[in-house]
Amino acid sequence: MAVQVTEAEWKIMECLWDHAPQTMGEITATLEPATGWTRQTVITLLKRMTEKGAVSMDDSGRAKKYVPLITREEASTEETHKFLRHVFRGKASLLVNHLVDSGDLSPEDLQDILRAVHGKKK
Repeated sequence: MAVQVTEAEWKIMECLWDHAPQTMGEITATLEPATGWTRQTVITLLKRMTEKGAVSMDDSGRAKKYVPLITREEASTEETHKFLRHVFRGKASLLVNHLVDSGDLSPEDLQDILRAVHGKKK
């Protein structure tokens, strides 16, 4: 399922991936110190995320509880593809070349990339 989440929604997804299910109040309490989000902001985001199929809500108890419908891996894959399409014309090689040319890769990073490439060739 290809569900795209915004940067703000990603923060909520992180909460849910770490500990689900959670109530809106629990999510707000976790995120408020870093984001300044009010209860209403979290409600708005959760409503939007429910509509797009990123989370589901269980309202059978006293408080509504939210759980993620997509995994961290699914969301990461979608975001990676979106980033590659937007910034590097869909070409992972351009991303790797950019990282190598900029000096942002450590020797360990380069070794990890080479191991991954060689592992896929087998």
